Amino acid sequence: MESLTTSSDYKKWLIDLKSQIRQSQLKAAVKVNVELLRLYWNMGRDIATRELESQWGSGFFEQLSKDLRKEFPDMDGFSVRNLKYIRQWFCFYSGSLDLTEKQTDSDSQDALRKFSDVNRQQAVADLLSIPWGHNILIITKCKNVTEALFYVRETLENGWSRNVLQNMISVNLFAAKGKAITNFSRILPAPISDLAQQSLKDPYCFDFLSLRKNYDERELENALVANITQFLLELGSGFAYVGRQFRLEVGDEEFFLDLLFYHLKLRRYVVIELKTGKFKPEYLGKLGFYVTAVNQQIKSEADNDTIGLLICKDKDKITAEYSLAATNLPLGISEYEISRYLPEHFKSSLPTIEEIESELSNP
Repeated sequence: MESLTTSSDYKKWLIDLKSQIRQSQLKAAVKVNVELLRLYWNMGRDIATRELESQWGSGFFEQLSKDLRKEFPDMDGFSVRNLKYIRQWFCFYSGSLDLTEKQTDSDSQDALRKFSDVNRQQAVADLLSIPWGHNILIITKCKNVTEALFYVRETLENGWSRNVLQNMISVNLFAAKGKAITNFSRILPAPISDLAQQSLKDPYCFDFLSLRKNYDERELENALVANITQFLLELGSGFAYVGRQFRLEVGDEEFFLDLLFYHLKLRRYVVIELKTGKFKPEYLGKLGFYVTAVNQQIKSEADNDTIGLLICKDKDKITAEYSLAATNLPLGISEYEISRYLPEHFKSSLPTIEEIESELSNP
């Protein structure tokens, strides 16, 4: 009889079984989360709509916490602080959504009609699918329901931890995503143009970098590549890093584009050029040249046409729009922000690749 530890059939079946168990655990965790949040919603509704705090005085939350903890000693979530968050969570969304299974009273129907700009059923499902800690962070940091649900959807789509979510809120992703100046709506077919537009931001926040005050473009590029994980996180979901100073041979000349990425959802290459100064119209000529070269030399039949993104320190909106109107290639323009700088005399103790090559060629 073949040993189970060496049987390939057994190993394959075991892998499949482990996958089923993990999926079952995940579904169970999601179901528990959904039921817990529905409980919290009902508790928050009772506390808020019945004005229990006003009815029973300032000691209401302390007494409720004491009674619930005594009855359910093994169940977390009944601290005074969390009970107040439960009420706050209900009050934040109650004018727009109802998380109860049935909505029959006229007040609930009126509240639902107010939120006509989103798919309420999907919004409710999304809200119930993220952890309670994420929900608390969102309602305490966001100004309105539209912004809050944006971060709920982004959390689900990208699998953000609470720390990543907090960082995205702090850099105001809600205000930046999809705000790059582009010509996508004119060049790309719908709905691809909308998806491409939403894949870019303006501005990009490079606060994870440490640079001298008067850094140059090569230093910026080096720093971004050295922090590629953070850079990819800032670029957003779908970007895969291909390379830097990507070599292209056109005619009898060599050209090196700053950064090359591939967007998995758009299924197309993304050329990124960096400029440390203010946008100039001639920058798009070089970017367009690189986009055309990638289309001709790198893109396969399975890939969609390449798009280009110029990230600069500053731009004039009208100048940028005029410049984009003059090209038939899908290009975008965004700014970047850096708030922390090293002392001007600071220089990294590690040599650059160029410095190492120079030393090797000059023994």
